[in-house]
Amino acid sequence: MRLLQLNVHPLKSGAIRSVDSAAVLSRGLADDRSWMIVDATGRLVSAREVHATFRIVADTPATDSTVVGALRLRTRDGDGPADLEIDVPAGEPVAVRLHSQDLLGIPAPDADAWLADALGREDLHLVWCHDPTARRLQPEFSQEGDHTAYADSFPVTVASLASLRQLNDWIAERAVEMGEEAPEPLPIERFRANLVIDGDVPFAEDGWHRLEVGGVRFRVAKPTSRCVMTTVNLKTLTTAKEPTRSLARHRLVGGKTLFAAHLVPESGGLISVGDDVWAE
Repeated sequence: MRLLQLNVHPLKSGAIRSVDSAAVLSRGLADDRSWMIVDATGRLVSAREVHATFRIVADTPATDSTVVGALRLRTRDGDGPADLEIDVPAGEPVAVRLHSQDLLGIPAPDADAWLADALGREDLHLVWCHDPTARRLQPEFSQEGDHTAYADSFPVTVASLASLRQLNDWIAERAVEMGEEAPEPLPIERFRANLVIDGDVPFAEDGWHRLEVGGVRFRVAKPTSRCVMTTVNLKTLTTAKEPTRSLARHRLVGGKTLFAAHLVPESGGLISVGDDVWAE
């Protein structure tokens, strides 16, 4: 197998930033999901509630060498506020809520006005994860010391194009059964994986325990459960029934629809598109 895509998401629910190479740290890919948007209560505001966050292009020096600060924000279509560069915030950490987890983050107030202009809400704030090591992961699937920043569950996700091909076949078959027009095949970007690999066997990742990419080792923690965000078209921001409908039919386990797998780094290093991938 080979690594076909490497994706970093500096801003949680922001636009996907594809890179040629990425540093793997114990917390995941460098700068992945280090920033997130919260409301006035400190609760995560993601693309589940505000689809337009997908149009925010957030870059760091890890995703774009022209960034001179800690983070640059711009809108994907260029029709929003002017680009904004901010430095690492220096304030005191505040309580934030990521789904059911109480975490901490340092506010970046210089971004407040920019977010209000870009998303049309005055109650939004940007926070930075200053200490990923303080985050603990799901104990039944993790080991002592595993940690990450503002990813939903685990540091890294891997998705297979073989699995996507099977899913798109299921979607087309279901459309025929329902008398619907067959939709365009879903792109792998719907699943916002960090690592995208090729492969021959659909859902072979269900049986993997470890993965090695370009000499960097990962432990497979668990399959990735999918939410409504996968139903949002990343370009038009419209929603549809798929892939949830077909995943619920073919990949429903314990009340959760599954696609891709969560990984925890067991070593660090640089990985690059084109690297060989081994699984066991």
